[in-house]
Amino acid sequence: MDDGLVEALIAHPPMARELPAFDPAAAPAEPAGLFVEWLRGALAAGVPDAQVVTLSTVDGDGLPDARVLVLRDVDTTRAGWVFWADADSPKGRQLAGRPAAAMTVYWPALGRQVRIRGEVTAVAAPAALNRSPGARAASLVGRQSEPLASAAEYDAAFEAALAADPALPVPGHTVYTLHADSVEFWQGDPRRRHVRLRYRRGADGWDRTLLWP
Repeated sequence: MDDGLVEALIAHPPMARELPAFDPAAAPAEPAGLFVEWLRGALAAGVPDAQVVTLSTVDGDGLPDARVLVLRDVDTTRAGWVFWADADSPKGRQLAGRPAAAMTVYWPALGRQVRIRGEVTAVAAPAALNRSPGARAASLVGRQSEPLASAAEYDAAFEAALAADPALPVPGHTVYTLHADSVEFWQGDPRRRHVRLRYRRGADGWDRTLLWP
């Protein structure tokens, strides 16, 4: 045990700041609209990388895996959270084997967390998908998570990809949508009076339940 670390953690308690209120009674009947409201609030508050989420999947051995990626859109009519990935990346292969995932978002400045679970569908990304030149080049390079001999090897491949025809489609680039069947909103409170509201998809729409924090 690192006594110094323990003392440092105790000296910096989480949620020890002013945080926004959340009235679950005023929450909408479906979760995607509330998520967009919270995301817009995080963007307006200047939360860095507010659109970055953690995607969790399971590999062929049943072991969990997680990584951060960029949320690209939210389909509020069908409760779908959209992200892009290479179908041949580790997450793409895992989703092909088990098309379900969990997504976690945390905005520290606001003390807000959202947890989403559900099935995942995939479609090939259109060639005209709006990506920055750097993001497009990184996708063309591919070979995500494979061993790399040196940074120079990557730099050479990246520069070659930057010079490629912009109309050239990116092989394997895929648009994924996480279709939520459960969404949980968590609002932190400095007095530890946290608020948790869970939505679950039912036969006739969404059921909302207030949970113990």
